[in-house]
This record gives sequence, C-alpha cells and structure tokens, in this order.
Amino acid sequence: MTQLALPHGLRFEDLYDEAGVARLDGLFLSELERRAPELAAQLKAGRAAPDALGRKEESDLLIALAPHLEDLLAELFSIRAPLAELAATHHELAPLYNCKRLFVQRQALKAHKPAEVEGLDPAPLEAELERRIGAPLTDLTFARATLAWMDAEATHQEDLALAGRYAAWATLTEAGHQRWRGSPLFRMPHKLDPMHLIDLRTVERHGAAMLDFPEERRRPREGFALTDQGADLKHALDQVHYCIFCHHQQKDSCSKGFREKDGGFRKTVFGVTLAGCPLDEKISEMHELKAAGRVIGALAMVVVDNPLCAATGHRICNDCMKACIYQKQEPVDIPQAETRVLKDVLALPWGFEIYGLLTRWNPLNLRHPVARPASGRRVLIAGLGPAGFNLAHFLLNDGHTVFAVDGLKIEPLSPALSGVDAAGKRVPFRPIRDAAELVEPLDDRVMAGFGGVAEYGITVRWDKNFLKIIRLLLERRSRFAMAGGVRHREA
Repeated sequence: MTQLALPHGLRFEDLYDEAGVARLDGLFLSELERRAPELAAQLKAGRAAPDALGRKEESDLLIALAPHLEDLLAELFSIRAPLAELAATHHELAPLYNCKRLFVQRQALKAHKPAEVEGLDPAPLEAELERRIGAPLTDLTFARATLAWMDAEATHQEDLALAGRYAAWATLTEAGHQRWRGSPLFRMPHKLDPMHLIDLRTVERHGAAMLDFPEERRRPREGFALTDQGADLKHALDQVHYCIFCHHQQKDSCSKGFREKDGGFRKTVFGVTLAGCPLDEKISEMHELKAAGRVIGALAMVVVDNPLCAATGHRICNDCMKACIYQKQEPVDIPQAETRVLKDVLALPWGFEIYGLLTRWNPLNLRHPVARPASGRRVLIAGLGPAGFNLAHFLLNDGHTVFAVDGLKIEPLSPALSGVDAAGKRVPFRPIRDAAELVEPLDDRVMAGFGGVAEYGITVRWDKNFLKIIRLLLERRSRFAMAGGVRHREA
C-alpha cells in the first residue's frame, strides 16, 4: 500500500508545502498546550528568545519536547504499533548495558585478575549458570539474571560469585572473546596508545617483511558491493549507553570541543585540534533519547543542527569522536550511533517521509522550526557535492529559489519518486512507504551523478544509497531545480 491517509484534514501534499507545515506546527502547539501547558509556554518563550536560554536549559527543553513530537508523528503516519515495537526492542536490550557497567566492569573485573581465569574451563561454569538461570545461556539471559541477583544480593552471593568468575573469563581471555564475539556484554573499552592505534603485525612473505591486518578483522572487497553495513541496533546501543550524557554537566566536548583551562581547544599528540562536531550537533542529547527508546525524537534532535545527516555519520566524519570526553580509552563511536538513529527511522513505515518532514518542520529547532515562505530571491549553486547540497537545503528552508548545476551527468529518477519529469517539469509524486525501495546493490548501481565527491570519491565502505535519499529531500521541493553536465567557468 502506498496511499498515505493523514488525520486532521491534512493531505500528503501539505507535508511539502510551507503553508501545510505551518498548519502542522500550529496543530503541534495546540496539542502541546492541551497535554502539557507549562511545556508549551516554555516552547513559546524559547522560540521568542532562543538565545536567552542557556545550553543546558535548551537541552532540557528539547528533550522534554521530543516525546510529544514523536507521539504526534506516530499518530500522523499511523505507526504507533511498529514504533512501540521498536522502542520495546530498545528496552529489552537495556539489561546488557546495565549489567556490563554495573556488574562486569565494576565488580567482576575488579575481583579477578587475568591470570586467575586464563586457563579456566568454561563448560562446567556455563552448565551451572544455565541451571541457576533456568534457561539457555545467552548474553541477555546472563544479564537479566545477574541484575536480578544484584537486586537481592544478600541471598545470591554464590550466584554472583559464579557469574563474576565467568564474566571475568569471557572478558579477559582470548577464548572468552571468541565465545562471545557477537555480543557487546563482555567487550570493554581498551586504553588508547596514540602511537599504536591500529592493530597491525609484521609478517614475512616471499622473503619480504610486510604489515598485516588480523585475518578475523578483514572484510574482503568483491567488486563494488558494500563492505561495511555498520553497527546493528545491539552494538549501536552499546555505544549510546557508553556515553555518560555529559551535556548535563556541560562537558559534552564531542559537540562543543575539548577545552583547556585557558579556554582554547586541546590538541592531540599529532597536533589535531579537538574542536568537536563542526555542526555543534546535540550528540549527548541524541544519545539520551535513543537510550530511552525515543527513536524519532533522537533523529529530530540530530536534525536540529544536521538536517542532512544521511551524508554524515559512519564512515564519513569523526571529529566528534576525537573530542569525546574519553581521551585515554576508546571514545564513544558517535558516527555509528548517529547512522543507526537514521536507519532505524528509515526502516519504519513511511520512515523516509518522516525524516524528510523533519528537515522542513522540526519543533525542536527553536530558531527555525518551519521552512519560511517564498522570499522572491533566486540563487545559483555551482556543484552538488556535500557543500552544494547542504547549502541548497538551507537556502530552500529560508524561502529562496535554488537552481543547482554540476559537471557530472545527473541521471534522472522516476518522476513518481522525484516529482520531476524528463522535460524538467513538476509532476505529482507519491509517498514512499518503504525506504527499502530506494536501495540498490552497489554492485549494480549506476553512477547517478548527484553528490560530487560523495558519488565518485568515497569507497564501498559507505552506502551511496544515502545520496538518493538526500537528492529526493531536495528534488521534491517545488523551488529547487538542477541540471547536470554544466560546468561553471569564470570569465
């Protein structure tokens, strides 16, 4: 089914019209006043004078607003059931990260040294754990049982001692790593050695010494197929829970940069300035919402500062990681978490439409919640690489008409998707229920010409299907047009 029936008298076309999204914003404010009048008053005050809010005050306000925004979008797109199911999955996985932090890290590893567990036979321990748990041993059954034992610690001393010994073996030994290779429960952050960031070894082949990467960490490249699918939900949430949500202490250096006492930015031993995210993305706030299972709310938080986040994240940028509060051990893998936030929303029914709507209307954006009406100004952009398409987005949201050109030939998309026919005329386009229809195997994908360096210069570790998503976010806008095969030459 590709028909999208919206409540409150809204039509699909309204979601791509400035007057329509302004009406939707009014609906959100009315619903918020009805459900949370004090929060609605804070929002109105924040919009009237956003710079009067401190950074923490603004963060608290946006986090409080996110569930209300998510609830409205769930109603608008009729996705309450799948959204609740996805949130439930987040909560079901939560014991893994709580057990890892509270028991494995703080108790088991402090009670046992590597030498104590190196030669341990895990089979009898696993059998006894399964007997005491009353279920097959998995990372989740271990975590749930251990947390329950911790809640009644006085009567479960033997159970906790057994669990601690096993957790130490699983975490500290190579055999344990192999046994639990697919689980984050027994994987601890390692200390950083800036002079040995990549685990390489020297081997001799054909009489010559060469650097070699461990076999188990290799990803063979066959043709142009995608070699890195990124983190699944379980491993992305491991990074989210590893974050300490330090925006509460105003220490979110991943976003604002790592400051020295004199106010300047710290530099690494290699002289790299730790300025944090160039977009000042609200990373810690995103993590807090994602950990709580607020899937759409987390994406809305990202989109405030980084609307075209399909072009960032995993395999693209890592300035945030470099400036993470963890400087002596592995940083939080923020790009993985950000990309997972986007992927999880895109996987929902109408996920593409939800993401697209948030780039044109976002109540969490106090300074620019709604795309502005037509300004009467026209702008030419030369080049549709990352700089060009981001500039186009912000100009469109400011009400300007944009015509963009690129030297590459831009292959046309189906008019039913793009809203533009072969002659360049505007035609009706349909809503996209399943974002999977936009995905092509990279082996079969024809270079589409849109995206500049992201199209022709990035390897198969990054999914170039994201370029089609970004392109549609722009091409469906009525004041946007583009042409390929055009080069700008200065006179």
